[in-house]
Amino acid sequence: MGLGASLYSGISGLTAHSERMTVIGNNLANVNTTGFKGARMQFEDLMSTDFSTVNGIGQVGRGVRVSTVYSDFGQGAFEASTEATDMAISGDGMFLVSPLGEDMKYFSRAGNFRFDQDGFLVDPHGYVLQGWEIERSTTSVTTSSSDTSLSPRSARIIGTPTDIRLENFQSEPNATSNVSIVTNLDPTAPDRSSSDTNPYFAMFNNWRGNEETPLAPTLYGYSTTLKVYDDIGTAHNLTVYYDQVTMSNAGGDTVWEYMVTCEPNADNRVLSGANGLQTSVGQGGTSAAGVLMIGTMTFTTGQLSGMSAYTLKSNGGGALKDLNNWDLADFSTSGYPVCTANFLGKSNASTAQATNATPLQIDFGMSNRDLSSNGGAVTIGWQGGLGTLPTTAAMVGNNVSNTGYLANFKDPAVSALATQSYDTGGSSTLFQSQNGYSAGILQNISVSREGVITGHYSNGQVLELYAVTLATFTNEHGLRREGGNLFSETRESGPALTGQAGSTGKGTIDGNSLEMSNVDMATEFVRMITTQRGFQANTKVITTTDSMLGEVIAMKR
Repeated sequence: MGLGASLYSGISGLTAHSERMTVIGNNLANVNTTGFKGARMQFEDLMSTDFSTVNGIGQVGRGVRVSTVYSDFGQGAFEASTEATDMAISGDGMFLVSPLGEDMKYFSRAGNFRFDQDGFLVDPHGYVLQGWEIERSTTSVTTSSSDTSLSPRSARIIGTPTDIRLENFQSEPNATSNVSIVTNLDPTAPDRSSSDTNPYFAMFNNWRGNEETPLAPTLYGYSTTLKVYDDIGTAHNLTVYYDQVTMSNAGGDTVWEYMVTCEPNADNRVLSGANGLQTSVGQGGTSAAGVLMIGTMTFTTGQLSGMSAYTLKSNGGGALKDLNNWDLADFSTSGYPVCTANFLGKSNASTAQATNATPLQIDFGMSNRDLSSNGGAVTIGWQGGLGTLPTTAAMVGNNVSNTGYLANFKDPAVSALATQSYDTGGSSTLFQSQNGYSAGILQNISVSREGVITGHYSNGQVLELYAVTLATFTNEHGLRREGGNLFSETRESGPALTGQAGSTGKGTIDGNSLEMSNVDMATEFVRMITTQRGFQANTKVITTTDSMLGEVIAMKR
């Protein structure tokens, strides 16, 4: 080798350090770029040349070249934002975005998203953020003894990642399917409706659904009302009436008759009789109009210990007020008795088991853990005390000396907040709720740490809409930078591993925040100084070598 090799070693140093300065300059240029991930260049020496020495073969280096340019995926600081659609990831995950109508996928740490004119949640390039739709829970009626679930299905993601879009920014109405009413019934209250033949359903016998006032205030001990909603979002009053039953020798137990009702004119049930004829229950046309469920509650030392529930399932060829037509109620899969009002008058929707019905689950604080059959579909989940199980209200009889004649849940479970009967100076409503609502307009959204986008609507509803998809890679350094804060997967990176925020390795999402660039200016300036000095040293190698070559040429003189 000669002096020419020294020149090329110096040139390689100039080239490498100039490229490193380009990387540093790019980092500093993006010091305020949202979600930017800096890069670091590393050098390696070129293959050395063997050189003969007195001790054998030695090696002489021939310069330097760029080894790798690694991205720095370290966490950036968070900047607060007033926009609910701004998101920042705390962890290793990346947002998944896609050009509208294309299969191409890009990945980004920049969470500055906005809704466009078509309702798509997009980044500044118009690429749509990807996420899963959220499934909404529903109430269903038990159909077999094997289904004994007591808790409603929790919200979960469905399908595959799709474009996050709010098409009309409205909340569709939701029909009420769950009603919870917890009251305290004054044990000193008198029995206002009495009957020698049907003492447990005396208040029901006094109901007149075809009159302006179906039940006079003097015929019940207490009532509570809440609004429920049908399939199109129309509100209806649901009223529960209570009246204590006078017991002669019940061993300290007290029994209250209850009746779940709606406005008679809103009751649109149509039932089939034994002769196949259709009979309209509601619209104020019959005395049974508006009565959805009747039954009894038994209290032991003030605590709810037993309950029965009966609903009208068919005409049976007799009067609708005939207690022989009121059978034991069906249960929901959560273990609560159900009824239906069929507010919209839909066909095949007038009983809880009907195909088009919207079952209304009534929760007084007691559920049934055993929904197995007693030998017939009508008696699923029910048990009798003394004697035969009263499968119809007429079979309950008039024995007021022992509560064991009443039907009860097979395996009752009383919640911490349940209807009770304590002497507190009068009856009162302790708690009531229902899950229906009318249509509403989207007012704002929020994003949880699990990446669930929730809509807040003018009707007071808070609905989970989408779960943001996050992606991680086996080798994130193998991702290709596409510009615009975007990355694309390569063979080196491996395929994207998608999941929800909060799952293993994905990190969590902070709403109303943006991740800042992770470039540290102090570190970059130090690297700039060392790069400048390295570049300067290599120029000295070239100028010194040039001087040496000049001396060689001068030897000719």
